[in-house]
Amino acid sequence: MKYIVVLGDGMADYPRPELDNLTPLQYAKTPHMDSLAARGETGMVKTVPDGFPPSSDVANLAVMGYAPEKYYTGRSPLEAASMGVELAKEDMAWRCNLVTLSDETAYAAKKMVDYSSGEITSEEARELIETVQAELGTADKQFYPGISYRHLMVWHNGPEDTAVTPPHDISGRVVGDYLPKGAGADTLLEIMQQSYALLKEHPVNRSRVERGLPPANSVWPWGQGKRPQLPLFKDLYHLDGAVIAAVDLIMGIGTCAGMQVVKVPGATGNIHTNFRGKAEAALAALGSGADFVYLHVEAPDEAGHQGNTELKVRAIEEIDGQVLGVLLEGLADFSDYRIMLLPDHPTPLSIRTHTAEPVPYVIASNSISNTTGKTFSESSAAETGIMLPDGPSLMLRFLS
Repeated sequence: MKYIVVLGDGMADYPRPELDNLTPLQYAKTPHMDSLAARGETGMVKTVPDGFPPSSDVANLAVMGYAPEKYYTGRSPLEAASMGVELAKEDMAWRCNLVTLSDETAYAAKKMVDYSSGEITSEEARELIETVQAELGTADKQFYPGISYRHLMVWHNGPEDTAVTPPHDISGRVVGDYLPKGAGADTLLEIMQQSYALLKEHPVNRSRVERGLPPANSVWPWGQGKRPQLPLFKDLYHLDGAVIAAVDLIMGIGTCAGMQVVKVPGATGNIHTNFRGKAEAALAALGSGADFVYLHVEAPDEAGHQGNTELKVRAIEEIDGQVLGVLLEGLADFSDYRIMLLPDHPTPLSIRTHTAEPVPYVIASNSISNTTGKTFSESSAAETGIMLPDGPSLMLRFLS
């Protein structure tokens, strides 16, 4: 038996007036998703435990079968694992976004113009983070370049309980009310202010402004945590697993879980990604010995954070055609398979951030041929009355 999970990050949403009061999942043309729903089991699952933030790290840990209540230690340590950065027991890892802030004189008066600096290229971002490291790095604080706007700061003996805000939660807002608070806040704010002075006139940013692109003019630390201790996926579920993703968070979960991490050329974490290449890589992994593949696509979440309805619908349709279409054609070569499709959390366009509400799922296989009449959407899944309490319960249901 081969198992594959297709995770469309942030696909779930609310009805939108510009979509005839349908959700993006309902509005998008998704014949392959609907085919799975028509012949499989659909339902709802609570992926974010009570008391936890509705973040992709928490939700994807849960969907992958790891109870966040037991294993969650923060977002950035997972990203560090993907980047090959070894964390000591005393190290605190921080996600370090390159963001675009407005040009008011006082840092607290600036607005969060773009949490991703216009989805800056990894090559440009590397130059900026290397400058930050050269000028602001110290014996106890180090900066590491990642992918696009997503980078890493490691603070040796750093505080654990600093209150920080994800930059994608405050798009368009004045940042003053969302600056770090608590232990270590003064140090973090100083780094943020110094990075603005350092990056504002950097050659990379001068070039971006000349080309009409937003400058990556400040770092924004958040998502801190310490090194996780995940049991191996194979020890938990007795399957050889592989992860396919474009973002360090998901690759880091796979690394910590002892799974094979497959990097796909052209996979970016946004709409300009190699959708088909991910599906082809998943089929290749299954054909070369993997029993289980977790295929993650970030594009719907990015569109949700941008509040871009058209882009979110397009991302869902690309997943349907270029990922599921390719997968289902290739899976016909395997004698037995099960496939599961779901979001990790909603990323509603109306609020441009995550929520903790349950999400729809569908489980299908080549041995199930129901004619449920269902399509894949939030309302259709809710109508079944199936409500699973957590991600690990869903994983066990999928594998049983």
